[in-house]
Amino acid sequence: MDALHIPEHIAIIMDGNGRWAQKRGLPRTAGHKQGAENIRKIAIACSNMGVKALTVYAFSTENWKRPTTEIDYLCKLPKLFFNRYLTELIKNNIQVVSLGEIEKFPSETQEVIRSAVEKTAHNTGMHLCLAVNYGSRREIVLAAQYYAEDRMKNSDMPLLDEAMFNRYLMTADLPEVDLMIRTSGELRISNFLLWQIAYAELIFTDVAWPDFDERQLQQCIEEFNKRNRRFGGLSS
Repeated sequence: MDALHIPEHIAIIMDGNGRWAQKRGLPRTAGHKQGAENIRKIAIACSNMGVKALTVYAFSTENWKRPTTEIDYLCKLPKLFFNRYLTELIKNNIQVVSLGEIEKFPSETQEVIRSAVEKTAHNTGMHLCLAVNYGSRREIVLAAQYYAEDRMKNSDMPLLDEAMFNRYLMTADLPEVDLMIRTSGELRISNFLLWQIAYAELIFTDVAWPDFDERQLQQCIEEFNKRNRRFGGLSS
């Protein structure tokens, strides 16, 4: 069998934590805890495969609509996650990146995220990008605003094109998304990386995120390899 072509950038909508817990008679927070632990497993698996960037949808701008008790727990998860796994991420040369407006989180949560980013900033391996308080429409609006502000300060700036617009996105330093995976059977994009997945391959799996393991990841990459990525052109 030919060697698999590994996607440079994988994005995952980690869906199904709450339903996974409820099926087991557990509180939804137990599902989120298990889901957070799974980030570590999948991140290291991706790193070992040679993936350059893994972006996980950890907390959307719409998640603030959830019950207060659930939001409170989700805000505590970064501290629980990094206290337990940051050393292992550093050992695996993984660089943590934050995507989103974390200023809305409690100050302690903000500090934990910023600290993880700083402590891994000199790592040269895979980027683990945590999309927290992230919404793609908001990102696109902000990018347009930032460009407009710079243009007002410098009228000699080139007119906006796709390449320049990319520089104003939160993902400016990352490769284009090659593969987007959504777990737990939902067939939606949910305001996630709308610009960045323009030519990504999309795979939807019925497996809930806490049960999504290295075997399922391998299956998704095998499916990715079966796709004929034409980027708007014709088959070769």
